[in-house]
Amino acid sequence: MTMRYGIGHRGRAVGALGFAVGYGLLRLYWAGGGRWGYTACDRTRSPGPVEIADGCGAERLATLPFWSGWGAVLLCALLVVVAGMATLTAGGNRPAGSTRSGEPLGRFLRSGRTASVGAWAAAAALVVLSFPGHLLFEIPMGLAGRPTDWPDLLGRLLLLGGGLSFAATAASATDRGYARPGPPGPRPVPGWTRRWTYAACLLPTLGFTVPHACWLLGIPLGIPADELRRAVEDIGLLPGLLLTLAPMLGGLLTLGLAARWGQVLPRWLPGLAGRRVPPTLALAPAGVVAVALTAYGLIGLAMLTEALATGATNWAELRSGWAVAGTELVFLAWGIALGVAAVGYFRTTRPLDPHDPHDPHDGHDGHDPHDPHDPHDGHDGHDGQDRQDRQGAQAGVGSRAVAESLSGRAGS
Repeated sequence: MTMRYGIGHRGRAVGALGFAVGYGLLRLYWAGGGRWGYTACDRTRSPGPVEIADGCGAERLATLPFWSGWGAVLLCALLVVVAGMATLTAGGNRPAGSTRSGEPLGRFLRSGRTASVGAWAAAAALVVLSFPGHLLFEIPMGLAGRPTDWPDLLGRLLLLGGGLSFAATAASATDRGYARPGPPGPRPVPGWTRRWTYAACLLPTLGFTVPHACWLLGIPLGIPADELRRAVEDIGLLPGLLLTLAPMLGGLLTLGLAARWGQVLPRWLPGLAGRRVPPTLALAPAGVVAVALTAYGLIGLAMLTEALATGATNWAELRSGWAVAGTELVFLAWGIALGVAAVGYFRTTRPLDPHDPHDPHDGHDGHDPHDPHDPHDGHDGHDGQDRQDRQGAQAGVGSRAVAESLSGRAGS
C-alpha cells in the first residue's frame, strides 16, 4: 500500500511539473512577441463581438505589460521550482517524526514538507488568478451561444486545472510522510467536522440557489423588478438554470466530507463497491474551491466597499438589492465553511503517525468503542445489549461450574 501511494504522489507531482513547464513555455512565447491564443480583453467588463473577434487588439500590441509578459514567465519559473521539489521528494516515505524541531534544515527540506507548503501556495495563487467566479457565469453563457472570449476562458480553465494539479500534489505530499495508513474501512467523523460540512452544504442552497430560483420564476426576491427583468433577458433560461443548480450540486457533494461514501465507495457502484476513496480525490477539489470562494467573496466585498466610498452606490440601493449584495457574503461564508470541513476530512482520513503522541488515532484501531454510531463497531449500535447477553452467558456458565463443584464434594 505504501508503494502504491508513493507512486501516486510522484505521478501527481510530475503532472504539476508538466503543467508548470508547458504553461511557462506558452507565457514565454507571448512575452517574446507571439500572439496566437493571446487576448488583451479586460475580463472585468463584457467586450462586444467585434472586440472579441480580434482579442481586443492583441495583434497590435508590440509589448505586453510586465505581469502579463516577463513577470508571468518568472512566476512560471517559480512554479517549476516548486513542482520540481515535489517530484524530487516523491520517492519513498520519510521516517515518521523525522522533522522534529532542532534537526538539520536539510532533513526538513528532504521530508517533503517544504514542497507541500509551496504546492498549496501555488494552488491558491493559480485558483485566484483563474477568477473562478467569472467562469461560473461565462461557461453557461458561452455554451448557450452568447459572445464569449474563448481564449480568455480557456486560459483561465487552464489555470484552474493547474491549481487542481498542485493541490493534488500538496495533499498527497502531506500524507506521504506518515508510516501507517490506518485501519481499513471508514473512520468516525468528529462532530465539529459534521457541523461545518452541513453548513457548507446549506449555505449555497439557501443563499444562492433559492434566490436564483425565485428570480428565474420572476419573483423579485431582494432585487429590483426592473433589474431582474434585464438580467433574465440578458442571461437566458438555460444559462440561468445551470447557474442556479451548480452551487446546490456542489453543496451536496460536500456532504461526502462527513459521510461514509466520502471514505468508502458505496455498494451500488459496480466494480468499485467497498474500495477506499483516495483522500486526495476529495481534498484537492475541496481545497481549491474553498480558496476560490473565499477569494471571490473578499474581492466582492472589497468592490462593494469601494463603490460605497466613491459614491458609485449607496446604502439605499444595497437595501433594495440585498439578495444580490448578500451573495458576496454567501460566497465568503461558504468558502470558510468548506475549508474548515476539508481540514476536518484531512484529519479524519490522514495516515497515522505511530511516533506522534498527539495523534488521536495513535495506538488504536481508529474507532471509539463507546460510540453507538461508530461504523467500525460490528454491533451496529447494539453493543450494550450484546455485552449484557455475553455477561449473562458467562454468569450462567459460572453458576453451573459452582453447582458441579459442590455436588462433587458432597458425593465424596
